[in-house]
Amino acid sequence: MSLETQIQQDIKSAMLAKEKTRLESLRAVKAAILLAKTADGSETIADEAVVKIIQKLVKQRKETAQIYRQQNRPELADNELAEASYMEVYLPAQLSEAELEAELKKIIARVGATQPSEMGKVMGAATKELAGKADGKMISALVKKLLAS
Repeated sequence: MSLETQIQQDIKSAMLAKEKTRLESLRAVKAAILLAKTADGSETIADEAVVKIIQKLVKQRKETAQIYRQQNRPELADNELAEASYMEVYLPAQLSEAELEAELKKIIARVGATQPSEMGKVMGAATKELAGKADGKMISALVKKLLAS
């Protein structure tokens, strides 16, 4: 079953269970998928593209929640984080910091980078290999730390 079909079925179950926040977050995902499909004029969309869309939506929700917290609006921030948590269910498991560091060490050794000026080479390979498994900011910070030492 494709991820898009799974989301559609979960929308139905959220409607029946009258879970308002879950329903809103799943509808946002569905809307983003429909926009992506109409943008390229296709009937279907690959699961990898759906994962990228969901990652983008989760990132937006988390950034918005942070802004709401800064503006002293915790009820809105909590709602954004709840929506993000419902969306994260469809994402692949994220690597822990230790697992990510081990993967990055392998990539650095394979690329042959030894100094911070070669961060671009490492980041190019790392973002391709670890797409969906780790946050870009975390990858960048760890690569910087590993190349500096």
